[in-house]
Amino acid sequence: MDYAKTVRAAAVQISPVLFSCEGTTEKVLDAIATAAKADVQLVVFPETFVPYYPYFSFVQPPVLMGKSHMQLYEQAVTVPGPVVDAISQAARSASMVVVLGVNERDGGSLYNTQLIFDADGTLMLKRRKTTPTYHERMVWGQGDGAGLTVVDTACGRLGALACWEHYNPLARYALMAQSEQIHCGQFPGSMVGQIFADQMEVTMRHHALEAGCFVVNSTGWLTPEQKLQITSDEQLHPVLSQGCYTAIISPEGVPLCEPITEGEGMAIAELDFSLITKRKRMMDAIGHYARPDLLQLQLNQQPWSVMQLTTPAAVAAPEVMPLTDLEPIPLTDKLPL
Repeated sequence: MDYAKTVRAAAVQISPVLFSCEGTTEKVLDAIATAAKADVQLVVFPETFVPYYPYFSFVQPPVLMGKSHMQLYEQAVTVPGPVVDAISQAARSASMVVVLGVNERDGGSLYNTQLIFDADGTLMLKRRKTTPTYHERMVWGQGDGAGLTVVDTACGRLGALACWEHYNPLARYALMAQSEQIHCGQFPGSMVGQIFADQMEVTMRHHALEAGCFVVNSTGWLTPEQKLQITSDEQLHPVLSQGCYTAIISPEGVPLCEPITEGEGMAIAELDFSLITKRKRMMDAIGHYARPDLLQLQLNQQPWSVMQLTTPAAVAAPEVMPLTDLEPIPLTDKLPL
């Protein structure tokens, strides 16, 4: 691994175009172009940003959210598909690694999916959130361990988790154990209130310290007009407010630029990989600070499938006795009655 390089990274806080996959995708492409002008090599977008995070499920009871859920189906992203092609082309044109959250439609199900594109446009990873949180369980299916993978990119070894997956320490350790150098966090933002942002900051800074890696974290943003689009009940608008923490954290747990907590913007910082060695010299959770003789992680990275194809074992034919081996049955003059 190269621990003597520097990567210029950006975390984007941005509003979607509600109810429009095409409109939100255009905002992603514009942001990539803006980041390219700032010589950014890695850009991270919020959780399920394309077409938009399902805020409706947080403020509507399940019995009333059928229309909104169906609308999300209609606008959802397919992989492969036109959205993937557009982002791939943009990543290649800008020579930029892109991490994008999407609502993925696969057949009759939706998933919270994270996509990592390399700087040549190659889709390096498609992973699904392992356990949707609270209201999200009415919207998305579950992911599997195949996505708990760190990938080699032009910017280094990248891993990604979405929102409250960060509260699963074993999921984080799975990425740490694969020598994650940059961790990409994605949250919805504009939810729950300031306490959500406070918790997010603690979580992101802790992972940076524990993993000895950089964290690039991105959250979404809702305008007052968008809150009205989601629900006309203004009493619910406080739970669609604040909760934003778009930031870049060093392996020492220090913010490398001013975090963005409201409005749209782009947090940009230089990631000096020598800081990874500096941190891990003191505490390497997967090296000299590990005790595999006492504690080990078992990870199942087998993709889920509703059908497993197997080759049936050869069935032995029943043994047939040749007629020549049969003993003749003696005949008698009288047969018993």
